Amino acid sequence: MKELQLRDAKATLSAIVEAAEQGEPTMITKRGRPAAVVVSYSEWSKLKSKVPSFADLLLAVPEFSPQDLPERRPARIVRERTPE
Repeated sequence: MKELQLRDAKATLSAIVEAAEQGEPTMITKRGRPAAVVVSYSEWSKLKSKVPSFADLLLAVPEFSPQDLPERRPARIVRERTPE
């Protein structure tokens, strides 16, 4: 993956987009730290479709009954006070 500083990416944006269309992503750094990656639209679509939505994740949880849960002790023992 090619790496460019933001100021260089601004000057060569057309070349970066063409490279992305050819399948070569470019990482853009800002003050020496990674800030963005330019990829082709088709690659972005593939990546986006691989991430399930929160609703899909919830629907994928298998059904279970209360018997499937481990037994638990009461959370707190309540003792009666004797009147003084």
